[in-house]
Amino acid sequence: MPSPLPPIEIRIKRLPHGEGLPLPVYATAQAAGMDVVSAEDLILPPGGRHAVATGFAMAIPEGYEIQARPRSGLALKHGIGLPNSPGTIDADYRGEVKVILINFSDQPFAIARGDRIAQLVVAPVQLASFVQVDSLDDTARGQGGFGSTGV
Repeated sequence: MPSPLPPIEIRIKRLPHGEGLPLPVYATAQAAGMDVVSAEDLILPPGGRHAVATGFAMAIPEGYEIQARPRSGLALKHGIGLPNSPGTIDADYRGEVKVILINFSDQPFAIARGDRIAQLVVAPVQLASFVQVDSLDDTARGQGGFGSTGV
């Protein structure tokens, strides 16, 4: 069943070191995230972090962001994640998209050019403004936090 929302158009610019690589793409008809691949070869040591090049830049429409999220298979099988998950790519950013990966495992992890490293999820952005007040309305939860609702 197709999405009830029409797709938005995102302009993408392939960079020289991204030639020959696939652009982000949905792996299945109902996937929420688009697979994105590495544009470089590297070894990520245990505990190491690296901003992995993707070989492209984008023009995200105003009112949207793109979130970079971990691939569940890499997380489960190899302990590879995104330390700032989800990572936000703002609509006004025009530089190369890079995905910050971290190796949570105790083994080095090899990433080859063309390997799927993350997924990108397009999301609408709701802007807000803060209004300073002297008091807040009461709720059943009140000031209970950090585990207070899961007793």
